[in-house]
Amino acid sequence: MTSTGEIILNYVSPDARCRGVSKALLQGLEARAAKLDIPVVTLQSTSTDVRFYQAAGYTAASSPSKGFGITMGRPMQKGLPK
Repeated sequence: MTSTGEIILNYVSPDARCRGVSKALLQGLEARAAKLDIPVVTLQSTSTDVRFYQAAGYTAASSPSKGFGITMGRPMQKGLPK
């Protein structure tokens, strides 16, 4: 996560998928952002992970844009409680 609250990568090994590891990492990043008084966390989701981030409270921040390689990224954001 950058100093402005942008999560630039949240990746776990395929062996760790569906075990709560990504969720724990995301919660840790959000807690860190809150301690730094960052009001909004942003990220660029792949289309595969949109549901994961929506379930964590993230919403679309703008229209899809070019992501990694030939993929389309989905800009998302989440306001953090004060």
